[in-house]
Amino acid sequence: MEYRLLGESGFKVPVLSLGTGTFGGGNDFFKAWGSTDADGARRLVDIALDAGVSMFDSADIYSDGMAEEILGKAIAGRRSQVIVSTKGTFRFGEGLNDVGSTRHHLTESINGSLKRLNTDYIDIYQLHGFDAMTRVEETLRTLDDFVRAGKIRVIGCSNFSGWHLMKSLSASDREGLARHSAHQAYYSLIGRDFEHELMPLGLDQKVSTIVWSPLGWGRLTGKIRRGTPLPANSRLHVTADKGPPVADEYLYGVVDALDAVAKETGKSVPQIALNWLLQRPTVANVIVGARDEAQFRENLGSIGWSLSAEQIAILDKASATTLPYPYWHQSGFAERNPAPV
Repeated sequence: MEYRLLGESGFKVPVLSLGTGTFGGGNDFFKAWGSTDADGARRLVDIALDAGVSMFDSADIYSDGMAEEILGKAIAGRRSQVIVSTKGTFRFGEGLNDVGSTRHHLTESINGSLKRLNTDYIDIYQLHGFDAMTRVEETLRTLDDFVRAGKIRVIGCSNFSGWHLMKSLSASDREGLARHSAHQAYYSLIGRDFEHELMPLGLDQKVSTIVWSPLGWGRLTGKIRRGTPLPANSRLHVTADKGPPVADEYLYGVVDALDAVAKETGKSVPQIALNWLLQRPTVANVIVGARDEAQFRENLGSIGWSLSAEQIAILDKASATTLPYPYWHQSGFAERNPAPV
């Protein structure tokens, strides 16, 4: 297993982690992802650790806390062997203050996650979204207090825009507070907006990327193609309107390119899509989910090899889109403002 540094924290993570969005199935939204129970989760953790995948990602809102509880049971007795990543910020409760990145809510969220995970510390804690109603200094000072108390090792954020992240990094540097080492972001062959602002920022500020939904919200499994009906068990039946929108013809064009590379390499469509991400700048870790053991083992086949430059070029061309302003204009000034990819 290859390990990569997370920002400038000095902390290393494996290039793949197992996401726990499929654990629990506590409500209709997450049930569409999966309903793995504690026994199933323990089996997945066994397979992961045997393959060197020692990192597991969760969030307090996943199945209303059930995912963290199940993960806690699955790693019981082997906490020192694993890296636990979780998130908070989104609403968790009905109270007026049960939401956001305030000191009040983060304190409740972090302590709640520690209890559900049955652990004394969280390796990587990320803000699940940006709270525009709370001063970033208060948020960062709260996280810094937990870092100093030994309850969090590394902090990060998720789903921030470029200015959200830069504002936070500047406040950390100015106030001497813990700094975001990772940004958990949506990035895939059919979702390359990340490259416009966040990737250059990550390179400049030494913030690593942890990728969520690397298969484009379940669209790059190899089961969705032109003229083929949506599989009966696809979560897109329930969650399509909650995830990133993708035009059908654009998707089919990318899948055509993936099929061509799959035929050339002997790898599967999802394996190629994951391998492509692992060769992108700033990417330290890609989160893979799994409804069952077979799906997880297939995802594990995305590592230990690399696409050729020619194969990457085929995928890049098929997934390229027109850049929004000012990025199309900046692309004409590559002499002094080169694109990261």
